[in-house]
Amino acid sequence: MASVVLVTDSTADIPVEIREKLGISMVPLKVNFGDDSYLDNITLQPAQFYEKLTSFGGLATTSQPSPADFYEVYKKLTDDGHSVISIQLSAALSGTYQSATIAKSMLDEGADVTIIDSKSASFGYGKLVVTAAEMALAGASKEEIIEKVNWMRSELRLYFLVDTLEYLGKGGRIGKASAVLGSLLNIKPILSIDAEGTVFPFDKARGQKRAMARIAEVLEADFKDKPVNLTIASTPGHVAGVSEMTELIKQRLNVQVYQETEIGPVIGTHAGPGTIGLFVFPLSKS
Repeated sequence: MASVVLVTDSTADIPVEIREKLGISMVPLKVNFGDDSYLDNITLQPAQFYEKLTSFGGLATTSQPSPADFYEVYKKLTDDGHSVISIQLSAALSGTYQSATIAKSMLDEGADVTIIDSKSASFGYGKLVVTAAEMALAGASKEEIIEKVNWMRSELRLYFLVDTLEYLGKGGRIGKASAVLGSLLNIKPILSIDAEGTVFPFDKARGQKRAMARIAEVLEADFKDKPVNLTIASTPGHVAGVSEMTELIKQRLNVQVYQETEIGPVIGTHAGPGTIGLFVFPLSKS
């Protein structure tokens, strides 16, 4: 039986040491500062990116991988006899999933590649990839892994607490007038992702403490005493609220597994520095 291997893209925000340990292949998106283009998490690391972002006068942009980028990875893995599961950034947010699908169509008919739209972003699907890779190394079948991934995807609760509306305004996600007004009033938007994988404004609060309390309230209503896995992601150099957020969530939820990670350059281009992401999964179906 062919061994199962995982492929993802850089917006999963999986730390490099975990990717290497679990044998996860990563196809990078690009971040562009004017005419200068960088490979997300390869030629531009998170700390370097946020330093550039705050000093750059123009608008940083992002671009998806080409089908050829995915084809090269899929071709090598399938030629080596592997069965591939490729989990990508939400198709509603990027053309990355489409590039992966086109790449699959370019392969020989016998190549075993399954592509999954995560309908999520950052470690909201990075955790899906990590869990799938762990199951693959433990000898789980492709069908078992896909079933687990689909279940986790349906149970995920994801919230982004954005420090400033400036970058959402620059990128056209909200109107510039709204961004200015929100900043003047110290409005902290709470963003989430719906079942179709689209970002939407879940709620807003006056000040970070109230926004954190609102997230904790919603999560407690969703999970009650169920044991959960909690990951908190933040932008390097802007972690002031992480310990406070962690303590607040741990007071409200039965957190059995906890980890921290960084929000990478592509997600950070649109959300901006000072963003905190929370990703919560139940540990079991019971």
